[in-house]
Amino acid sequence: MTLLYFDGCPNWEETHARVRQALREAGASEHVTVRRVETDEQAHQLSFRGSPTVLIDGQDPFADPIAPVGLACRVFRTTTGLAGAPPVEELTAAFRAAG
Repeated sequence: MTLLYFDGCPNWEETHARVRQALREAGASEHVTVRRVETDEQAHQLSFRGSPTVLIDGQDPFADPIAPVGLACRVFRTTTGLAGAPPVEELTAAFRAAG
């Protein structure tokens, strides 16, 4: 489990807390690798479509394939509208689906 972010992202710390909570609820280890993306070159190498990005086994379960790659803030579509962090329930479901 990896959390990618860039400096200036106001939502990565909330996402980190939600990821840890979701991992607990899924019965998984709470170990999260947190990685700062510092350059546009890194963003392109990682297919980083905004901060925060949650990767499960290298895959982004919330990926929007038409979102641009780069150092930008990311929003997530939720049942209550757009949010800066994915909901715990959706994270938990993604972790359980990944095994």
